Amino acid sequence: MANRITRHIPNTITCCNLLCGCMAVIAAFHSDAWHTLLWVVAGSIFDFCDGMASRLLKAYSPIGKELDSLADLITFGLAPSILCVMTLRRFNYANDTIATFFPYIGLIIVVCAALRLAKFNTDERQTSSFLGLAVPANALFVCGLFQFNLIDLPGAPGFIAPFVIFFSWLMTSEIPMFSLKFKSLRWADNKVRFIFLIVSVVILALLREKGLSAVIGWYIILSILTKGQH
Repeated sequence: MANRITRHIPNTITCCNLLCGCMAVIAAFHSDAWHTLLWVVAGSIFDFCDGMASRLLKAYSPIGKELDSLADLITFGLAPSILCVMTLRRFNYANDTIATFFPYIGLIIVVCAALRLAKFNTDERQTSSFLGLAVPANALFVCGLFQFNLIDLPGAPGFIAPFVIFFSWLMTSEIPMFSLKFKSLRWADNKVRFIFLIVSVVILALLREKGLSAVIGWYIILSILTKGQH
């Protein structure tokens, strides 16, 4: 009886991630950058916990793997993509054609997130580290970026678009990125992770939610410098 209950715990946590993603999408449709970020962060916590629960309980299943990817696509692909589109629609553009079509550049996020997740599920090289930017990290960067008051920034759409394109490309790239999965608490085994977390805490303490984009930028830089070594 206990085994029947425990085997459903990881999938239940994954469903909590999915629900957070749905709430994030609703907030994004209202151009509510703060609550979109809040739900994405909550989804990230559930996403981290479902993997941990699977390992601790040894409750692995093909359904769980697919459910995890579907939940991640909503929370970390669709939600930031919609937030980007709805935010870009708030700007003034030179003509109606640009105003109509330009905001939809944000949809590249969800497309590349889907490609990234499909690649991860079929790539046996990514068991302890990543190739390309993980979708939760990309979502946190995008949602963190929109915590700034970009509406009053001249030329903001031209500033946002390159970031969207570059980070979407990063998700599908072959650049090695280290994982935050700790196998022990020894400094020698997790030096890169500890350095990342220490600096990230300082950044977030100084900038709060506006520092999330800087944290992800720091993660990318450290991954490149260490070649994704964990």
